Amino acid sequence: MADEVSCSPLARDAEVAIDTLRVSPGDQVATAMRDLPEGLQLTVDGIALTLKNDIPKGHKLAVLPMSVGQPVLKFGFPIGKALQDIEVGEHVHVHNIATGLSGVEDYTYQPAPEAPHTTIPDQTFMGYRRPDGRVGIRNEIWILCTVGCVARTSERLAKMASERFKGRIDGVYALTHPLGCSQLGDDLSHTRSLLASLAMHPNAGGVLIVGLGCENNQLSNLLKEIEKPADRLKYFAAQMVEDETETGLEALEDLVAVVEKDRREECHVSDLAIGVKCGGSDGFSGLTANPLVGRIADRVAFAGGQSIMTEIPEIFGAERILMARAKDEAVFNGVVDVVNDFKNYFLEHKQPVFENPSPGNKAGGITTLEEKSLGAVQKGGTSPLNEVLRYGERAHEKGLSLLEAPGNDAVSSTALTAAGAVIVLFTTGRGTPLGFPAPTLKIASNSALAAKKPHWIDFNAGQVVEGRSLDDTADDLMKLILATASGQPTCNEKNEEREIAIWKNGVTL
Repeated sequence: MADEVSCSPLARDAEVAIDTLRVSPGDQVATAMRDLPEGLQLTVDGIALTLKNDIPKGHKLAVLPMSVGQPVLKFGFPIGKALQDIEVGEHVHVHNIATGLSGVEDYTYQPAPEAPHTTIPDQTFMGYRRPDGRVGIRNEIWILCTVGCVARTSERLAKMASERFKGRIDGVYALTHPLGCSQLGDDLSHTRSLLASLAMHPNAGGVLIVGLGCENNQLSNLLKEIEKPADRLKYFAAQMVEDETETGLEALEDLVAVVEKDRREECHVSDLAIGVKCGGSDGFSGLTANPLVGRIADRVAFAGGQSIMTEIPEIFGAERILMARAKDEAVFNGVVDVVNDFKNYFLEHKQPVFENPSPGNKAGGITTLEEKSLGAVQKGGTSPLNEVLRYGERAHEKGLSLLEAPGNDAVSSTALTAAGAVIVLFTTGRGTPLGFPAPTLKIASNSALAAKKPHWIDFNAGQVVEGRSLDDTADDLMKLILATASGQPTCNEKNEEREIAIWKNGVTL
């Protein structure tokens, strides 16, 4: 992308036609809103054309001619270069355009004018105010394990406690993983930091940590990183007690006695911390669900709450948009470091930085990483970027934060939760049942997915290409978010889809 990139990828509202959508006036491509047959005659923004190929729904067609080597524009920015001459009406996809990304880049601090402040009415929800001042939206007990060797022990305790203490709190859940042993250095430190941040999460009124005794991730070192009232944190090493089940249930009984006294109280939206994530994206994600979530991120950020975005490899090609919104040069440098560090991580493992999008993304119409990134960054809205977090860290600044984590759904969503997000807004064009410790609202980019998987999908963003404005749709989504924050369960909670995944990026002994 050119150094002069400084504006939002959506320079204007998308123009919706019956068959196609062209986002920006200079774009050489438009998106098919339905399956379009070869030979169909169309008019796109006043340009008359005849389709030279079948164009699957969500895929791109050329509305202007392109020469070999020419940058191809979508969202007003390059999404790659033409591999050959492309005629008007042709299908534009992996066979005729390719990424322009290669390795690390140099960046210059060029702050963009601050976006207009989004004003919204005062809105509230019923949450749980914790001793540290943060607000949770669930009153649960989480069982965390230091090492995978006691994962099944933790799950057994959660099952028994759920039956024994049913109705007294919102639930007892084991958040297990296979790591904690045979790890060294930063890899071990990442595991410990992530678990410590989860232990301090405001949705967890109480936490039980189950250790083994001989693992690299020693319980004593983990506890040093956790700040939580003593009556809300219990722990033991299974090798050191006679009966780990009896010990665990006694600890859980003590925790329940404290946590069950907590009550919901009215909280302002400024107390809300949201995480934004996309997974299984398609050609509509950057046109519907992601900009919709961006509207929500702005509302929360401008109201004084926290919005956290991540998936660093999925901003490659669009990173300058975020860099231009850094509140100061220190935050700008933080973005540069986290982007180039991630690129070097790929290169050191002899992998290209553009090994993305996934097969599912491509089937849905996304061609290059730049195209995916330009759609993905819209989840962060337009508010200033106030903070850059490394993996496992918690958000402290109000407004928008950028968190270091890979694009993997489970790893990045776990990191968002650990950073403090009490709810995750998860956009998807392909669908997934996956869920995480924080309630996870699945937002479909298209109506077909929402209709096909109502037991996975909580909200349909496809309505924004069916005549509904983004702002009106955002009003409805905000109502759902506040209802969820007040206790209404998400699909992932109803389906008992709840897990964590920790980023393992080092050697195994």
